[in-house]
Amino acid sequence: MNIKTAFKSIGLAMLLLILFTTTTFGQNAGEPTNLTAVFSIRATHLLGFESARNNSMGTLSIQERALQFQKGSEPAVHVMITSVQNVFLGDESKQVGGLPMTLGKAAIPFGGGRVVSLFAHRKYDTVALEYVASDGGIHGAIFEVSKGQGTLLRNQLVAAGAHLSHNDEIKQNDKELPNESK
Repeated sequence: MNIKTAFKSIGLAMLLLILFTTTTFGQNAGEPTNLTAVFSIRATHLLGFESARNNSMGTLSIQERALQFQKGSEPAVHVMITSVQNVFLGDESKQVGGLPMTLGKAAIPFGGGRVVSLFAHRKYDTVALEYVASDGGIHGAIFEVSKGQGTLLRNQLVAAGAHLSHNDEIKQNDKELPNESK
C-alpha cells in the first residue's frame, strides 16, 4: 500500500469521525423538544376574522394552541383552537388570465378557445370555520388555500383539539346527490 493512499484513507476516516461527532454533540438529549409543532400555509382571508381585512393574503398557522392569520408585518389575528366548533371544506376553481385571456380565447378560430378554457383554471380549497369568540358569540371565517391544503389544515386542527359536528364527519368529498327520481 502506498503511503500517499494510506494518508488519504486516514484523512478520510478522520473527516468522517469529526462529522459524526459534531452531529452527535449537536443533538442534546437534555433539551426539551417543541411539542407545539408549527403548521403554516399561505392563505387568503376571504372574511370573518375581526381586524383582518377581507380578501387579504397572508400566513395561516397553528401556534401554541391557536389558529393565527397574519398579513405581512401586521399583528396576527388568532382564535383558540379549542373554540373551533366546525371545519367545513370545499373545492373550487376559478378562471385565470382576466381580460387578456378572454380576448385570446375569442380570437382562436373554430372554437379553440374552449380548449384553452380547460387549462385556464386554478383549483383551490375553501376552509370555513365556525368558532365561539371570547364574547360567547358564534362567529365564522372563510379562507382560501391551495388545492389539498384544506384537508391538511382540517386534520391539524382536529389533532390540536378542534371540535367537529357529526354532520361534518359524513363524507365531505362526495359531491353527488343521490338520484331520487328512479
